[in-house]
Amino acid sequence: MHQELNMTDINQASRAAWEQIAEFWDQQQGAEGNASHREMIAPAALRLLNVQPGETVLDAACGNGVFSRRLAALGANVVGFDFSAAMVANSRAYAANHPQANRMTFYEMDATDEAQLLTLGAGKFDAIVCLMAFMDMPEIAPLCRAARQLLKPSGRFVFALLHPCFNSAPGLSRIVEEEDREGTMVETHAIRITRYLTPSTSKGIGIVGQTVPQYYFHRPLHQVLQTCFEAGFVLTGLEEPATPPKREGARPLSWFNFPEIPPFLVARLR
Repeated sequence: MHQELNMTDINQASRAAWEQIAEFWDQQQGAEGNASHREMIAPAALRLLNVQPGETVLDAACGNGVFSRRLAALGANVVGFDFSAAMVANSRAYAANHPQANRMTFYEMDATDEAQLLTLGAGKFDAIVCLMAFMDMPEIAPLCRAARQLLKPSGRFVFALLHPCFNSAPGLSRIVEEEDREGTMVETHAIRITRYLTPSTSKGIGIVGQTVPQYYFHRPLHQVLQTCFEAGFVLTGLEEPATPPKREGARPLSWFNFPEIPPFLVARLR
């Protein structure tokens, strides 16, 4: 008889998967991040953060530290953490050779462990950022509650995730069609959503070539924001970064062929 995993078990299974794929992800992301990070996610996050030299910023679920390094280059003092030991090791290795190495510190921590997060220090941070990780967490409430306490009174919390409306639900299909427009065959790209409102847990491949699937936790947009509001935040900024103009060589179903449909959502809370 099949027995469903509880959230603790799923979190442990998710961590095990990330330990296995950490090196592959690092190879794909590199020191500067992939095209989506460089051209859409990071620019939007930086606009909303408006980080100032000397500020102290927490980079939650930092991966290989790619955004931490950008923040340090802008003069911020950065504390990063991830629940993958391999990711943290990669973050530290990159930082060791960075001109602003003394501005970065990395820890192995679990974003779903509120008590552990609070050991970082109440009221310590001017800003907290969590890029492309909400959908990887079985629970986001612990991080949101901790963030409210870790921030200074005027602090801001910026997060980015797969767009819950257009790029998250298990019922998502990307479609390429040809249509005849007055004698000219025109290629059109669209998405089809057959399921959205019901939260769900699934497995998937984040990068083509990935050998071990990762867990995804879909939440409709209202649930994501309600969790933030219940933690005491208000929404003060929102961006839906779109892909740049179609690029040559992109796969037919690459998001770079869907310039009118934002694959990511980036929000600022205070």
